Amino acid sequence: MGYWRSLRWKIALLVAVACCSIAFIVGLLVHGSTYDRSMNDGAARAYTALDSALAPTRESGDVAHVVYNPQEMPAELVRKARENGRADLYDESRRYSPRMWAAERRDDGSLAAVSLDMTPDQLSRRALDRHMWKYSLAALAVIVPLSAFAAELPNRRLRRVARTARRIASGDLAARTGAGRRTGDEITEISASVDTMADSLQDRLLNEQRFTADVAHELRTPLMGLVTSAGLLPEGEATELVRDRVRVLRTLVEDLLEISRLDADAEQADIRPVPLGEVVAESVARTGLVARVTVSGKPVAETDPRRLDRIVANLVTNAHRHGVEQGQERATVEVTVGERTVVVRDHGPGFPESLLADGPRRFRTGVAERGRGHGLGLTIALGQAQVIGATLTFANAADDGGAVATLRLPG
Repeated sequence: MGYWRSLRWKIALLVAVACCSIAFIVGLLVHGSTYDRSMNDGAARAYTALDSALAPTRESGDVAHVVYNPQEMPAELVRKARENGRADLYDESRRYSPRMWAAERRDDGSLAAVSLDMTPDQLSRRALDRHMWKYSLAALAVIVPLSAFAAELPNRRLRRVARTARRIASGDLAARTGAGRRTGDEITEISASVDTMADSLQDRLLNEQRFTADVAHELRTPLMGLVTSAGLLPEGEATELVRDRVRVLRTLVEDLLEISRLDADAEQADIRPVPLGEVVAESVARTGLVARVTVSGKPVAETDPRRLDRIVANLVTNAHRHGVEQGQERATVEVTVGERTVVVRDHGPGFPESLLADGPRRFRTGVAERGRGHGLGLTIALGQAQVIGATLTFANAADDGGAVATLRLPG
């Protein structure tokens, strides 16, 4: 039947509240109108009965009993009759036998009154009230399910829009609601707006990917000339500085090319069993950076060793760049290998909140305390993890600080 907090049931609840409010107001109006009419009719009949009983030339027949003793009349009736000359009063002191009184002050100052039994009128009003509530509840029992059923169609369309929006947010920019561009109700307009937004995002992303790939390819040719030229320079401090900058530029271009391949989904994983601990230790060693590697047991994982090496190398390089203080000798980068997990931790200032909330972004390194870089290492690691079907998460250690990157390989 659906979750009770959904729009469908909220609409049904709103309809039920509206129907109950209408039934209550109409019931009060009908009850009040019926009561007033019963009182007017009862008073008229009581006065008629009093006039007939006091008429000098009344005919024999069924004449109401006249009460002359004020002690037998209601006190309020006595007061009104003495003030106004004539008065009527509905007496409900006896719940199951109400009476309508009519009294008249005679010429000698005495009072005469008659009373009529109003029990039939009371029973009629109560029966009317019961019938109104009974049929109101019956109508409610029909209207509420019908309103819930009628609300299911727009609710279903809204859920489809929500599913499409979630798919777009997760990266599937080809997802569409299928509403087209036709005009219609508000839900159709929302669906068309979501599709338009997805088209715009997809176009922008494709343009960005093409630009990245084109720039990387265009830079590759002059870069090779720079590498060759730097190798021919005479040894010296200036030469070493030029070679270092050329190496940085070459790494940046290679990273851009790798990102363009990942964006284009051109990468295919070569999955095979690998000794996880050995592969991770070799990856850390090839970085040339100091890190403490701890392996639990002899884990074997089904993965692509080349891409795993790329992920671990980027994570260790990032941790060493941001987690080891300048001039610090001891290793503060720790790599822990479990059965199917690889955890890389540093003891620096930790990941910025923006990265924890939105994930790594290219050319964005976060806070200044995290050091310098192009912001491509974590982006590449995340992309390569997706290629091999692994999950890469980022967090900050709760005990003594530091950034923690956890790679979970598929089982």
